[in-house]
Amino acid sequence: MKAVILLSGGLDSSTVLYQAKADGCECYAISFDYQQRHRKELESARKIAECAGVIERQVVTFDLTLWGGSALTDNHLDLPQDRSIEKMAESIPVTYVPARNTIFLSFALAYAEAIVASRVYIGVNALDYSGYPDCRPDYIQSMEEVFRLGTKQGREGNPITIESPLIHLKKTEIIQLGNHLGVPWEFTWSCYAGQTKACGTCDSCRLRLAAFSELGLTDPIPYIKS
Repeated sequence: MKAVILLSGGLDSSTVLYQAKADGCECYAISFDYQQRHRKELESARKIAECAGVIERQVVTFDLTLWGGSALTDNHLDLPQDRSIEKMAESIPVTYVPARNTIFLSFALAYAEAIVASRVYIGVNALDYSGYPDCRPDYIQSMEEVFRLGTKQGREGNPITIESPLIHLKKTEIIQLGNHLGVPWEFTWSCYAGQTKACGTCDSCRLRLAAFSELGLTDPIPYIKS
């Protein structure tokens, strides 16, 4: 069974890749260089793909800085720093990239149908305090219907499904799952800042560090501040 896995190189997507392997899938990874501030994640995605032994990894390049709209694609917008988890939960943050997962899933769908895959795996999480609208169950359900209606496979009765195994898990539960699956955390990257070391202060770093700490574990990646 072939599957396409959206692989950013972060904690969530890396866990999803290893889950797809555990599910018995032949894994084809797809990563995206959209000129994001934290393009360092692409190197992590390469390392994780190698560790997992994927059959193939594609890197799709396009430029979302053309219209910005997010602190990840517009350097004039500041990254939120040192926010409490409660503060993160108050509203959709400036790190939300307009329609990003819709764009990603469209590329993944084209790739999946071209290789006659039956699944697309994505590491969205509805409990993450970022609250992104394109990480929620109703969005995934709607996109799965698009997959069914908008493809030859779907119209012929063999639709490509969207697998989102982390969607209802807490970050601590994702780390526990990744530990069980053998995810090499030392090669992953979650930080929104494009630096040599993770900043330790952006929302993504703080969520990650808090989860490792809650489990009594040490995050193995280097931080400027932790």
